[in-house]
Amino acid sequence: MRKNRSTKIKSYTNNDDIYASVDLSTSLPKSHFPDTERNPRNVFNAIRDELLLDGNSRQNLATFCQTWVDDEIRELMDISIDKNMIDKDEYPQTAEIEARCVRMLAELWNSPSPETTLGCSTIGSSEAAMLGGLALKWQWRKKRAAQGGATDKPNLICGPVQICWHKFARYFDVELREIPLEGERLIMSPEEVLKRVDENTIGVVPTLGVTFTCQYEPVKEVSDALDELQANTGLDIPIHVDAASGGFLAPFCAPELEWDFRLPRVKSVNTSGHKFGLAPLGAGWVVWREATDLPEELIFNVNYLGGNMPTFALNFSRPGGQIIAQYYNFLRLGREGYQKIHSACYATAQFLANEIDKMGPFEILFDGDSSKGIPALAWKLKDGANIGGYTLYDLADKLRTRGWQVPAYSMPANRNDLVIQRILVRHGVSYDLGCLMLDDMKRALDSFARHPVAHSLTEEEASGFNHG
Repeated sequence: MRKNRSTKIKSYTNNDDIYASVDLSTSLPKSHFPDTERNPRNVFNAIRDELLLDGNSRQNLATFCQTWVDDEIRELMDISIDKNMIDKDEYPQTAEIEARCVRMLAELWNSPSPETTLGCSTIGSSEAAMLGGLALKWQWRKKRAAQGGATDKPNLICGPVQICWHKFARYFDVELREIPLEGERLIMSPEEVLKRVDENTIGVVPTLGVTFTCQYEPVKEVSDALDELQANTGLDIPIHVDAASGGFLAPFCAPELEWDFRLPRVKSVNTSGHKFGLAPLGAGWVVWREATDLPEELIFNVNYLGGNMPTFALNFSRPGGQIIAQYYNFLRLGREGYQKIHSACYATAQFLANEIDKMGPFEILFDGDSSKGIPALAWKLKDGANIGGYTLYDLADKLRTRGWQVPAYSMPANRNDLVIQRILVRHGVSYDLGCLMLDDMKRALDSFARHPVAHSLTEEEASGFNHG
């Protein structure tokens, strides 16, 4: 009897209304580790409610990262939640799927040996970029040592870069020679690259989709300039392309653009699978032109997971689901599907650029031209055009009240004086969604005209800029 009574009481307790339960009658732990168990249903709902306070990812027009996925990807992620990408002996088919993706990307980027070159998945393009940078440093160091030169002052040349390259330079003790911006030049140029290279330059990193203005840097022009430099001086400087965004755009929407392994000087490429590769968050890739472009010293062999396995990623254990989802996209979409999806994004970006230009106060800096950059747009305020005394930081703040994240930020040196605003058009940012944002933007401008800003926001006061 007592056992039955206890069972009934427990059952009744489990059927309590969630928000009338003992678990949620007090504040849940925020700092100390809890002593007791709780009902999983109650804890789930409490955490789900907290997540309501986050922004709506679909309205986040600041991020490059994917915010929409197929239902099939959700199912694949669910059945792959326990797969460890590093354990190739236990999960050989997941490892094979990773290898297939590497070969497909090598072929997509015109490697001369896509079947035999090396590459790997990473947590994101930042890790992939660091692997590419490390390969450049090791190759340079071996070459310098063979020549009898010093190897203690490596440098890397880049334009306005995402924060991961600043991390790479600091973490791995490399001088970052970031080309300052001048006047209307907001990306690297071959002339500026040549001013900074020397015998200690481990490589040049053009970005295919600059974080700040979304433009493609001129990879071929830089490569041609370095070819001429080598012919004149013997100095052989390799290129690593940071194609975090453009690597999944240019092959489909600007196939004539030469930026990849068609240029012999390009030794490695990194990209984000979770950006325009359309995979869930946590997918990046790095591929080398040929196997010999990855130094053997960076490859480790481990045998304590059940078999002898080479590894050259910075992370060890990492999820396999994102890689499986990436492969699903490759098979489902193919070149045709990627081209259709990204072309729709470019069309929406150009529509938004045209409509924002019509509003009057703004000068479009990049309009979403598929041959020159990613599906995005960037603009600045025209001088004297901001009736109502607002800044772009004020406009970003006003749009946020309707849920839109449209970042305003200052440019790197030497154009810190230039403040611009930017929209990323990803898969899921539809024409109709864009129209709703435009309506809110017009309402914001009308509000500024009727109620002039007494205190304009500064960069420090405004919301943070999303780099990723």
